[in-house]
Amino acid sequence: MSRFDTLFQSLKAKNEGAFVPFVTLCDPDFDRSFEIIETLIANGADALELGFPFSDPLLDGPVIQAANKRALDGGFSTDSCFALIEKIRTKYPEMPIGLLLCANLVFVPTQEAFFKRCQNAGVDAVLIADLPILAAEEFVPTAKAQGIQPVFICPPNADEATISRIANLTEGYTYLVSRAGVTSAENQSHAGNLDTLVESLKRSNSAPILQGFGIAKPEQVKEALVLGCEGAISGSAIVKIIERNLDNQTNLIRELSAFVSEMKAATRS
Repeated sequence: MSRFDTLFQSLKAKNEGAFVPFVTLCDPDFDRSFEIIETLIANGADALELGFPFSDPLLDGPVIQAANKRALDGGFSTDSCFALIEKIRTKYPEMPIGLLLCANLVFVPTQEAFFKRCQNAGVDAVLIADLPILAAEEFVPTAKAQGIQPVFICPPNADEATISRIANLTEGYTYLVSRAGVTSAENQSHAGNLDTLVESLKRSNSAPILQGFGIAKPEQVKEALVLGCEGAISGSAIVKIIERNLDNQTNLIRELSAFVSEMKAATRS
């Protein structure tokens, strides 16, 4: 089984949901980013969703856009990100690691080269934010040939045919988007049909569902689990903590520790 498969099986046996934090790699720099990720794991992160800094990020609101810029301004590109992932994998051999990035970062080096590099670094799954499900065949076989699980987003307006296709192609976890728009901790509104989407995904035997977008409070994690999701992803709320503590790493670690601990606690019955 993959690391994600093993994780969800273990959590189910404990009657727990998954809490998965997102951060942009190398924000604000390589060493501080590693310490941030260590803190996420130490305080209960069940898996990691990591972003590669990119000049034109899609789906991301202002907070994560700024994280991309900080990393790029610091000179940290794809090579630095893979080096950081290798360092994470060496210290945490069982931690599931998923990447969320834009297609350009995959296609420029060629899909074969990119996914081979993911395999060598210890990546488990890749979600290409701007790859439509209808074009999935362009990268799914290549990813799977390198042992990388392809992940797709289930949008709030997905019809039954789209849901079926997502469930058929996605491995590791299914990313259920709470609402239309971009990432934001402030915009915590959710689409009114999430329960229907969860039911449809489960009928289609989808990979475990993680709800993302606007997840910033423990009660939202609990709501996702009540909805039938296997867990929740939180990104902007975490990156905001990084942003407001750029000049104080000690306080940053303290705030992150408290936030992740509270969010993870919400996954336990």
